[in-house]
Amino acid sequence: IPYSGSGIFSSAIGISKAVQKELMQKAGFAVNKFTTFTRTEYDNSPNECFSRVKEKLHFPVVIKSSSQGSSIGVHFLKVEDESEFRRIVNSSFFRVSLAGSEWNSKSESEKVEWVRKTTDLQHGLGCPMLLNNKLVLTPDDLLEELDNACSNGLSAQLESIYAETEIVVEEMLHGKEFSCIVVRDTNNEVVALPPTEIRKSTSLFDYRAKYLPGITRKITPIEIPDEHINAIRKQCAELYKSFRFNVYARIDGFVDAEGNVFLNDPNTTSGMMPSSFFFHQAAEIGLNPSQFLTYIIYQSLNERIATAFQPTAYKPLLEKLQNQLSQAENVNKQLPKVGVLFGGYSSERHISVESGRNVFEKLSSSGKYQPVPIFLTRDNDENLRLYKVPVNIMLKDNADDIKEKIEQFKIKPIQQAIINESEALTKLFADADYDFFPKEIAVEDLKCEIDFAFMALHGRPGEDGSLSRILEQYQIPYNGSGPASAGLTIDKFETNEKLRANGILVADHKMYFKSEWQIDSNAFVKQIANEFNFPLISKPADDGCSSAVKKIDTIEELASYCKAIFRETAPLTEQMCQELHLKANEEFPLKQGILVESLIGKNGAARFLEITGGMLSKVKPDGSMEFEVFEASEAVAGEGILSLEEKFLAGQGQNLTPARYADNPIDNAKISAIVKEELRKTATIANVEGYCRIDAFVRIFTPENVEVVVIEINSLPGLTPATAIFHQAALAGYKPFEFLEGIIEYGISKNKELARV
Repeated sequence: IPYSGSGIFSSAIGISKAVQKELMQKAGFAVNKFTTFTRTEYDNSPNECFSRVKEKLHFPVVIKSSSQGSSIGVHFLKVEDESEFRRIVNSSFFRVSLAGSEWNSKSESEKVEWVRKTTDLQHGLGCPMLLNNKLVLTPDDLLEELDNACSNGLSAQLESIYAETEIVVEEMLHGKEFSCIVVRDTNNEVVALPPTEIRKSTSLFDYRAKYLPGITRKITPIEIPDEHINAIRKQCAELYKSFRFNVYARIDGFVDAEGNVFLNDPNTTSGMMPSSFFFHQAAEIGLNPSQFLTYIIYQSLNERIATAFQPTAYKPLLEKLQNQLSQAENVNKQLPKVGVLFGGYSSERHISVESGRNVFEKLSSSGKYQPVPIFLTRDNDENLRLYKVPVNIMLKDNADDIKEKIEQFKIKPIQQAIINESEALTKLFADADYDFFPKEIAVEDLKCEIDFAFMALHGRPGEDGSLSRILEQYQIPYNGSGPASAGLTIDKFETNEKLRANGILVADHKMYFKSEWQIDSNAFVKQIANEFNFPLISKPADDGCSSAVKKIDTIEELASYCKAIFRETAPLTEQMCQELHLKANEEFPLKQGILVESLIGKNGAARFLEITGGMLSKVKPDGSMEFEVFEASEAVAGEGILSLEEKFLAGQGQNLTPARYADNPIDNAKISAIVKEELRKTATIANVEGYCRIDAFVRIFTPENVEVVVIEINSLPGLTPATAIFHQAALAGYKPFEFLEGIIEYGISKNKELARV
């Protein structure tokens, strides 16, 4: 069976940091000082392992699990402290020791939180795990087993079933951190793509920083002298050849001010999120993600033919792909052009970029549409600006980075040299007329550039209806709701008011304004505390993506929240960040008003859950519209409020599809039908069109007695790869592209109706 990337030999090297370090050192590459020890060595003598670290290395040191990726199992030890060393090493071996007295002293809620963190995949042990050598499959089981194990004050030993076997300890490297994709082109030449600089907001480039847009800056190419860039590329290419990598690899490292290169972590595969280095650097030579993946398949077949014991099995596949490539260019130019509009200027702009990139990729690989990336922003005078952007700009870090690159774009000599060096790749896989430069488009000229506008714009100006109003003016078909409906659903307060007036359950709610807070902030906070019980929910009325949505437990927290959201200037003080428990780079917008809602609770229900339900509009034969309401997803929040990561980042939080309304399948179906009908009513009242996502709480008293409390309507829901609406559409039989195609087809039919009227 043909497969992508490196073969068995080099993959075995690529998974072991311990083996890599030893081979790199023997091959003459600059390597920071390190030592390794196995789990057996450590268990036999932890004192000796610590002594070895003290003897060979200077602190601070980095302690790593040898065979993990995505910075899982990586920790810093800043000072010479043996007890902390033991704690970190056990953590990197994915095991935890828990004293019975410590467990028994916890309250029930503290026990639940401890189990939640311990079973978290990125920062804990994950599930399944061993508890005193007994297999535990789920967090619920762990909670029960810990109570049993610690009942007599005995300690508990927990260990992941995927526990690490070896540890690498190394001196901390300093300088600029980089990552470089290296490929073997169709002429069998090894080419290092432009290396990316990693600018972190935290000391560790962890899972969250790697995969969530807007948290870490990725600057391609790295901003250092050209000769230092070439030194990085040369070293990475040499290591690629030394380790006999195939097709492609990602090699990480550091470069100091003098241009000394320290390679640190060769990987035989790479993360493939739309914003990953993998696509980021390929875009710098003119390849979009679909084209780069096509190259990977093509070159992998070449590598299998060159190295496999039965190469003849792969040759017909390679010939078929070569024929398809020769036909593809002419076909693409005849396809309908879909402008994918992304970016915007609200706090949701970074998620909008991720959605836009995902939609672009789904459409570009479909064979039915030719997507055109169009970045939307505004100038200092708040005028709308549209830019047709090439993929090398579309795949920059986030909305702010894209805007900056548009304003200052130029091709540096080192970039042009790498583009020229990559011609064997781009001649076969890139568009022949690829243009690296952005092009501004006047709104009135948009119709000449595209046949359909797909708005991947959460927040303004997409979700509030202002852009759809402009598109209607120029008779450009688009996705989503019309201006009036979008203008309603962007305003959570007005939406609540209308839904309540039409018999839909919503939380008790009230708007409070900055002008009142400025008169007397203490009286303002006390008024809210008198009118709502704690805990309460405070949020902007016109933002989404969990932006500034907080559960407030005390009057002091409420005062801190108001002080932050009603501040005069954009930057938050350090004290505000601490008081609000904000994560690195978490945005907290300035607002003139806040929406306060009562916390929606169980109210005696037998089962209580938060859901998010999507739907798709369809046109019936008589021309009227109907909703296909999908099975809702059950949203499991880590800390009370669904975070940005939990909504949109793969591996964060849980969206369980379908929602678990009841254990009995018949009762579950009955409850699901009730919930779907309430969601349909909600969308109908708001006059939503195209598609939407509705968030709600469900109280289940009996299968016949169900309450659905609506939280909000998203008329342009997020379309990142991990968002729940794709799960729901899949359950209804739609592949991701088919779901997007349904949205486009409805938009086209709606535009024909508007033109007729």
